[in-house]
Amino acid sequence: MKHIIYIFLFFFGSLAAQNQSVFEQANALYTDGNYKEAITKYQSILDSKQHAAEVYYNLANAHYKLNNIAPSIYYYEKALQLNPNDQEVLNNIVYAKKMTVDAIQPVPKIGLSRFFNKITNLLTFDSWARLAVVLMIAFVILFLVYYFTFSTSFKRLSFTLSVVFLFLSLTSLSLAFQKQALDKKDNPAIVFAQESEVKSEPNLGGDKAFVLHEGTKVQVLDTINNWKKIKIADGKVGWIIATDIKLLNNF
Repeated sequence: MKHIIYIFLFFFGSLAAQNQSVFEQANALYTDGNYKEAITKYQSILDSKQHAAEVYYNLANAHYKLNNIAPSIYYYEKALQLNPNDQEVLNNIVYAKKMTVDAIQPVPKIGLSRFFNKITNLLTFDSWARLAVVLMIAFVILFLVYYFTFSTSFKRLSFTLSVVFLFLSLTSLSLAFQKQALDKKDNPAIVFAQESEVKSEPNLGGDKAFVLHEGTKVQVLDTINNWKKIKIADGKVGWIIATDIKLLNNF
C-alpha cells in the first residue's frame, strides 16, 4: 500500500512539474505575441485535468488578443469560478464583454429578496457551514460556563451570550443551505454560436423568441434532447440548440 502511495505522489508531482513547464512555455509564447500557440499550450494543461485560475485567466487573455469573443468571456468566467475576487479578471472581463453584440439589461432585484441574496452570497456553502460549527462550539462552551458558574452576574451574561451564539449558529446553518440551493440553481453557460435563434419550443419548428450572439451569458433551466431551456438577464426564456452554448460548471 505504501508503494502505491509513493507512485501516486510521484505521478502527480511529475505531472505538476510538467504542467508548470508547459505553463511557462505558454507565457513566453504569449509575451512574444504567438497567441494561437500559447492557447494550445494552455489548453493542454486543462486537458490533463489540472485546473487553475491562472491558466484560465491567461487562456482568456490570449483569446481576447485574437478577438475570440465567446472563448475569452468563457475562460474569464472559469477563472472567476475558481477565484471570484480576482480584480484583474474582473477588470478584463468587462473589456471582453464590450465586444459582444447583445445589450441585455438585467432585471434589478429589489426588496428583501435582494438583501437576503446579498447576505447569502457573502460566503460559500462550506464557509457558512464551518461558521455554524464554530458558533455552535461557542454556544456549548458558554452554556457550560452558565451551568457550572456560581456567580449570578456570570450566569446571566453567559446565558445571554449562549442564546445569541445559538441563534447565530442556526442562522449560519440556514444560510449554508440557502447558498447550496442557490448554487444548485446556478447553471450558467456562454453562447458560442456567432448567432443563435432561440425558439419558443424545443424544436426547429417553434416560433422565434429572440436571437442571441456569441459571448452572451445565459442560465440553463432545463434540457430536452439536444435543446436547452435558457433564461437571459432581462428575464426572457426560450429554447436553444445545446451545441450553441457551452456550460460553465463543467470542469
